[in-house]
Amino acid sequence: MKEQLPVFEVTDLHVRYGAMEAVKGVSFTLARGETLGIVGESGSGKSTIAKTLIGLEKASAGTIINRANSVQMVFQDAVGSLNPRMTVRQTLEEVLSHAAARRRGSSAGYLQGLGTIPEKAAKLLEIVGLSAAVLEQYPREMSGGQCQRVSIARALACEPEVLIADEPVSALDVSVQARILNLLRDLRRNLGLSILLIAHDLAVVKNVCDRVCVMQRGLFVDVGTSADVFEHPQSDYTRHLLAAVPDVARALAARSP
Repeated sequence: MKEQLPVFEVTDLHVRYGAMEAVKGVSFTLARGETLGIVGESGSGKSTIAKTLIGLEKASAGTIINRANSVQMVFQDAVGSLNPRMTVRQTLEEVLSHAAARRRGSSAGYLQGLGTIPEKAAKLLEIVGLSAAVLEQYPREMSGGQCQRVSIARALACEPEVLIADEPVSALDVSVQARILNLLRDLRRNLGLSILLIAHDLAVVKNVCDRVCVMQRGLFVDVGTSADVFEHPQSDYTRHLLAAVPDVARALAARSP
């Protein structure tokens, strides 16, 4: 059987902001159906990588090969990323309408067979674990966890092959973090998504990611499987992050099947 090529293949990526180099020559791949975590403290360059992959930032040097038909991003501030004047129905149906116009045809993925835009909006909420009653609510009427689920549903409206989640749980409390991370894990398994998960602590990625890249000051200082990075850290920086692992890892483990 022919081996599938990665959906993303990044080689010697550099990103500069004027005289400051935020990303200093990192290389990695994201395989089909894989969840890859990039972990580091604020200012390490991890979010810059995510923004560069979707075109919000421009690479100064290096190559990015994108073999995905669609890439969507989920942002840290779920409430702020939603239009406060639009209901969940309006938010989802707007994206679904644009996606249908670009496709000029029926859905080919998990929305296949659903003929109307309202049917697809309801299905998206079901996929992320919300009831159809949420469709008529505004962001101010929902919890942070609900808003993040809606943000994920909005990203899924385009039926992407790759989901980039940039600090998707950092604004949520520990119990809600665990539920959102388990949702991402389920989406990867049920929808066949490839996921790039950006986080600032290792606990967030421990039970979700297949591989982990630990980033410090624009460079990767540890790269390996999740088990390898946790059990055999190669850098002092990784050991520092491990010492600060909060209770979310235990909460995730308690909810694991």
